[in-house]
Amino acid sequence: MRVRLLLVSTLAAFAFPASALADTFTKQDLTIAGAGGTPLAATLYEPTSAQPTGGYPAIVMFHGLGGTRASTNVLAEFFFAAQGYVVLTFDARGHGESGGLWGLDGPNENGDARATYDLLAARPEVNANKIGAYGVSLGGGAVWNSTAIAKVPWAAIVPEATWTSLYDALFPQSLPKSGLIAQLGTLVPDARTDPEILARKPDAIAGTNLADLHAFADARSVRGKLSSVTTPTLMLQGRRDFLFDADQALAAFKELRGPKRLYLGDFGHAPSSFASRDLEYMETEARQWFDRFLKDEPNGIDKRPPIELAKDPFTGTVSYAAFPPQSHLTLRARGGSFGTNAVVRTFRLPKRRLETFGAATVTTTVTSSAPVAHLVGVLSAVVPDGTETVISDGGVPLPVPAKARRVTIRFMNEVTAIPAGSRLKLTLAGTSGAQSAGNLLYLLGNPLGTRVTVGKVKVVLSTLARPVSR
Repeated sequence: MRVRLLLVSTLAAFAFPASALADTFTKQDLTIAGAGGTPLAATLYEPTSAQPTGGYPAIVMFHGLGGTRASTNVLAEFFFAAQGYVVLTFDARGHGESGGLWGLDGPNENGDARATYDLLAARPEVNANKIGAYGVSLGGGAVWNSTAIAKVPWAAIVPEATWTSLYDALFPQSLPKSGLIAQLGTLVPDARTDPEILARKPDAIAGTNLADLHAFADARSVRGKLSSVTTPTLMLQGRRDFLFDADQALAAFKELRGPKRLYLGDFGHAPSSFASRDLEYMETEARQWFDRFLKDEPNGIDKRPPIELAKDPFTGTVSYAAFPPQSHLTLRARGGSFGTNAVVRTFRLPKRRLETFGAATVTTTVTSSAPVAHLVGVLSAVVPDGTETVISDGGVPLPVPAKARRVTIRFMNEVTAIPAGSRLKLTLAGTSGAQSAGNLLYLLGNPLGTRVTVGKVKVVLSTLARPVSR
């Protein structure tokens, strides 16, 4: 797996059916004033159909990191503007044609969200009580934060492929996804980035000053703040997303008290793609969510089982009234030692097909010839033809003493189909690159010459009680 951020601009390459478009809207580029008067380049879509009583419903759309409104314009034109919605898209501060400095969905971005809401609410053709928000990745974070932290009164929201705990996403178990963080740091030029972020970039990659990073990330996260949010919320999250795993949305689903729905689909950051097979399906569902809560159409989407899981490859979905029933496999193996290499163990699996759901864990004891910084694990499936697919990655920092200590690695929740006849492979090392040169998630190594010994290994693999994919 090559960990890289697939920008939402790839949506523009998706082959939408010609029938999805209709000449029923106007399109106007404009500049609006964001927080502190920062100029934000925007595009306004307005329907040419008859204005409904009370005014048109409206949607503000937020794009992903390093992108521009060009990507959200594609969605606006195919799914919303032609269906009777006023739509406002804009380049986030520090991006595209907008001014300002990128602040990772901080106070300034919350102010920008409020400015977009106020602009639409003040327009006489817009129903100020029927304005929703849709955001992808970084934009999804902006939707969450503007709702739960800045209290922008959106009438319905759709956050997609994003975080609810930024710290847990970037520093799971307090070990940085160093390779991924380094790459994210290149997507916006330093000259367009807030100095607060630039000052923290070295610590984020190295995993130092974690208390400061935790506080910084928590101020941009809604985990633990959602129990009072009653805004109707449809979450779109990727089955396999090594930046923002399924638990980012599942945790929010547990907290939310208002109307809520979760779609886990075949899209997202690496190893998924935003130009996915189920793109049209899920965007149609997003429009149905807005139709229900912005147009008050009784289309029944809020009455259906609230958790929906796409099959992989996409041939349809399976719905659940609550979290899908799970089973757990416990596997054991002997330990071993590694220096610059790795301890690799393979396990027989049941001969039937499996599908992971939930966080796998690996528990072992660790000793070392000198203090060692961390232990990284990679779980992969090796199919009968020898092809290997990463199931998930995880890692844990280790205390300074070199004496034996017991550790548990909690892996990211990636919903991965495992074909019948596969074997499970566990790689334990100092970096994820020990499993494959293309696995660039965890890149921080341990001190040269350090010998690490792991004791007996216990793997607990969480799977769907009934797989949905083939």
